[in-house]
Amino acid sequence: MGIPAMQTLDISAFLKKHQLPEQYAQEVESWFLPIIQDIVKQQKVANKPIIVGINGTQGSGKSTLADLLVFFFQQQYQLNAIALSIDDFYLTYQQRQDLAKTIHPLMATRGVPGTHDVSLANETLRQLIGNEGNVLIPRFNKSIDDRHPESEWDEVIAPMDIIILEGWCLGAEAQEGSELLSAVNDLEVNEDAQGVWRNYVNQQLLNVYPPLFQQVDRWIMLQAPSFECVFKWRLEQEHKLRDKLSKQGQLTDNKVMDDVAVGRFIKFYQRITECLLKTLPAKVDYLLTLDENRVIQQFSQPKSK
Repeated sequence: MGIPAMQTLDISAFLKKHQLPEQYAQEVESWFLPIIQDIVKQQKVANKPIIVGINGTQGSGKSTLADLLVFFFQQQYQLNAIALSIDDFYLTYQQRQDLAKTIHPLMATRGVPGTHDVSLANETLRQLIGNEGNVLIPRFNKSIDDRHPESEWDEVIAPMDIIILEGWCLGAEAQEGSELLSAVNDLEVNEDAQGVWRNYVNQQLLNVYPPLFQQVDRWIMLQAPSFECVFKWRLEQEHKLRDKLSKQGQLTDNKVMDDVAVGRFIKFYQRITECLLKTLPAKVDYLLTLDENRVIQQFSQPKSK
């Protein structure tokens, strides 16, 4: 059986749901459809569930791409697919407060390796692949900086054909100890002068995260032109969240960040993001190079070379 052409699938509802411009449909046809078709072929040949990892900086479009892939896999190919974000596996607010007391105060802030419940992520993937029946999917509420109670988690029917896992630090590797000696920004200079925080994060990448990353069968990277773009993109995300909560009447007593807080927040990500931008592109299956406006400029398949 051949792969159906994209024009058989109307994506107008998808564009409306995600508030995407009409030209996004052209990007789908030009850049994403070949990836979708290739992944479908791999899944059919493997005849087993496969995991697709998406790496990209904050605001690069990871979540939108993950949802798009699921949309196509479900609607066009009738495959059982789900999108997961590593963000939904953050430790609870209280767990991070405990780490702040026992490891380093900066561990209270979600984001870096060490602030995720990797065991929960691994167990969720195991259930999605190996179980038959209902599986609970953890969800994190960024507006209150805490995990939703289990009673509010999503529920899906396993096993899955394709699992999309997206996250800013997916595929990150530990640095050499000598690389940790020099601070990369004023956050590390002023609040981690002894390097305790960055060394703990690095040890997490060395010892805890590899089993999670090694489960990925196909890698996609949305490559930002530089770390400098991240502030602008992350700011847009926070403004959208603020607008959404405001419309829902839920803006009171929340933890949506203002512009100054966003500027500080992204410094937590700088070291690993800059390392990823240098080292990961050569290791992924599908590389989408973005410009400062998140417009795709180039597509390549580094691992196939």
